[in-house]
Amino acid sequence: MKLFQVAEPLEVVSCDLSGSSFHDVNLSGVKLENIKLTGAHLEDINATGLAIENANLTNASITDCTLDGMTINGILVTNLLAAYLAGK
Repeated sequence: MKLFQVAEPLEVVSCDLSGSSFHDVNLSGVKLENIKLTGAHLEDINATGLAIENANLTNASITDCTLDGMTINGILVTNLLAAYLAGK
């Protein structure tokens, strides 16, 4: 199925979209629950205000990203990285 220049909300329930590609897509305000992103690759995204709760982030990787204001369990990631680098 191909959606091109669609500008309306979708409700997707109990679907297998593995292997799908999303390019130049606005997902602002989207709510994702009980989602499997195993092996997913997110690149060149604006995740300002993103909230991740009750997630399994085993082996997740964040590389070359702006981390200003990002927290993990209420602790600024920039402070965590500064403390880590100071201890090296």
